Amino acid sequence: MADLVQRYLDALVAEFACVTDGALADYIPELTEVDPTGFGLTLSAADGFLYESGDARTEFTIQSISKPFTYALALDLSGPEAVDAKIGVEPSGDAFNEISVDEHTKAPKNAMINAGAIAAVSLVPGASPDERFSKIQEFYSACAGRPLDLDEDVYRSEKETGDRNRAIAYMLTSFGVLADPDDVLDVYFRQCSLKVTSVDLARMAATLARAGTNPQTGRRVTSAKVVQRTLSVMVTCGMYNGAGDWVSAVGMPAKSGVGGGITAVLPGQLGIGLYSPLLDGRGNSVRGVLACRAMSEQLGLHFLNVSRESRATIRAVYSAVDGVRVYEMHGDLMFAGAEKVARTVDRDSDGFSVAILDVSRVDTINDPARLLLAGMSTTLREAGKLGLLVDPDAAVIRPGRGFDDVVFSTLDDAVEAARLWTDGPTPPRRRRSASSSD
Repeated sequence: MADLVQRYLDALVAEFACVTDGALADYIPELTEVDPTGFGLTLSAADGFLYESGDARTEFTIQSISKPFTYALALDLSGPEAVDAKIGVEPSGDAFNEISVDEHTKAPKNAMINAGAIAAVSLVPGASPDERFSKIQEFYSACAGRPLDLDEDVYRSEKETGDRNRAIAYMLTSFGVLADPDDVLDVYFRQCSLKVTSVDLARMAATLARAGTNPQTGRRVTSAKVVQRTLSVMVTCGMYNGAGDWVSAVGMPAKSGVGGGITAVLPGQLGIGLYSPLLDGRGNSVRGVLACRAMSEQLGLHFLNVSRESRATIRAVYSAVDGVRVYEMHGDLMFAGAEKVARTVDRDSDGFSVAILDVSRVDTINDPARLLLAGMSTTLREAGKLGLLVDPDAAVIRPGRGFDDVVFSTLDDAVEAARLWTDGPTPPRRRRSASSSD
């Protein structure tokens, strides 16, 4: 059943691969050498399960996607009071490399623009630039679940052509935000030059989605309080002067980078990593933004769609009779929860002939979850198995969506039908109470 999600992501990559709008970043010469056709997409479930499509394992430099992670590390190591004294949390409305500070505080407006990101580097304690960078590199690696390496060529290219960032750093020094601009800049150039893949970005996003615990390694990388602050700033500032469009259309905390990456977080549910190096005028990946818009709309991922905190979808799993497995669900059933149910059923499929999905305790369900459950029925049928649905309130059932002839009003009816099916070739007949409607 996980193939249903994989096929969706593959189709999404194929749909937008033909988009050739945008241009490669040219203010860092080394970035003009990348393949403009590269396009990778990875989705990480909250439990660490990955879906990969396209050039998901292609390495590129993290660039500005580094900013929220250094900000989180600074909050963790120096504390919010020290960070707030040097960096604001308000959207700037300016380009990412604008040479500006807040007119009242004389501090960077937020940590997602270059001025704020450079200040955040200075707030990571270290006796030397190497020690400071080592802490940053280790933190990013812990979020990604693997050691991340430096792209020496991009680092040298950034350092040789980084006059605008030097201007920003010396401006900050004049206002007392920095004390050692050259050392801080060297670390900043290095952090932007760390190599990642869309898989790494999805895992880093999933670490934030899990409130600071890497779902792959199980390691707590940072605190839930730090993640809350970081995601808040990502919502309002992560996509630069396109943040308003992003929040209204996509609705996930996110960060882009001029290397072509985007990382997006749906708290409590999933993380997304994208790579496509053709950029729009704001410095955001053209294909990446299109793909995120499509996923948000089609899968219901806008964070304001979820009225309550995500709760465990699977309430219980047990065998009713030989060869019949029951999956009871409760709470709010959105795409991420339905994906987990589908993957659980897929994992268990060698151990049953009939799967019964009981959604009688589900409070809310959206259309992407309905479609995924209907696809499960079809997939089971193709494998010579049977999927039955207990759906007394017709929360899931829609005509022509896969469960039409195997929907029951009570679990007892479904178990009896499953028992008859396992005993002989006669398929179960749909059973509904007289008060139920189609």
